[in-house]
Amino acid sequence: MVFKKLLGALGVGGPSVDTVLQPGPALPGGPLSGEVRLRGGGSDVTVDRISLLLVARVEREGQEEEDEGTVVLERFTVGGGFRLAEEADHTVPFTVTLPWETPITELHGQHLGPVLGIRTELEIAGARDKGDLDALAVGPLPAQEAILEAFGQLGYAFRSADLELGHIRGTGQQLPCYQEIEILPPAGHAHAVNEIEVTFIAAPGGLEVVIEADKRAGLFSEGHDTVHRFTASHHGAPQTDWNARVGAWLKEVIAGHEGHAVSPSYGDAHGDGHRSGPDTGAVVAGVAAGVAVGVVGGMVAAEVVDEIGDAFEGEEDEESEEEG
Repeated sequence: MVFKKLLGALGVGGPSVDTVLQPGPALPGGPLSGEVRLRGGGSDVTVDRISLLLVARVEREGQEEEDEGTVVLERFTVGGGFRLAEEADHTVPFTVTLPWETPITELHGQHLGPVLGIRTELEIAGARDKGDLDALAVGPLPAQEAILEAFGQLGYAFRSADLELGHIRGTGQQLPCYQEIEILPPAGHAHAVNEIEVTFIAAPGGLEVVIEADKRAGLFSEGHDTVHRFTASHHGAPQTDWNARVGAWLKEVIAGHEGHAVSPSYGDAHGDGHRSGPDTGAVVAGVAAGVAVGVVGGMVAAEVVDEIGDAFEGEEDEESEEEG
């Protein structure tokens, strides 16, 4: 999905920019290609720099309630140092590499909830201005997809996915936020846990899989969270029996073994059970079984794009008021 909005870079009469991304979902750690299309305004200008910002809407926990904000996950310089003539067209093709930890926004073509975008920024005559904003779709790496499919095969159901501001201690996390995929247990485990939260921390060498179980309170005990960390290889994904492997992980997590436990502290933004997004109860995809992910909240693709636009435009309005 691509927004094709022409926005004046420096007010009325300034250059306009339209960034078009290559169709289809990108992958974490993979290339993102497209082109920045510029059209000159009412006078010649020198374009000093063209930057692409990978931005995300994240949850930030306040003292009383959670709110949402925009964070920049990565900044890419894709061009600059050229003269753009009055009303002239100029195209800058680009290919950049996304961070390995880029959150997943869709699975089997269905939107999961996280909101990512590519914001184009122009620097002209020392002034910096936001131009175009495009929704970015990111699919899972093979190992991530296989693990999520295994949850589905084991009877777990997708509930929601969101981005939390903060760091998970004891991991190699590099980005300022992490993704939590919230999964509901099958009936056989519902007596032991309320829900499972899965976070992938991808790197060139493989995956860290952080699984947090929100355990139910017993007759003589209080409910509590247990956090475990596991690893998976990118290269071994096709040969791995993921149902058996994920089943073993879950058995350890639910049993509360400490062998792979990491600190449940997620820095300043540790989740406290509050989650955004609708609860669909749709089963996480299991390709072998032909099970598809349900559309989040019944949203169709166009509605997802509108939501992304509204979210980021609201943030831009707030930034404009602060700068003013």
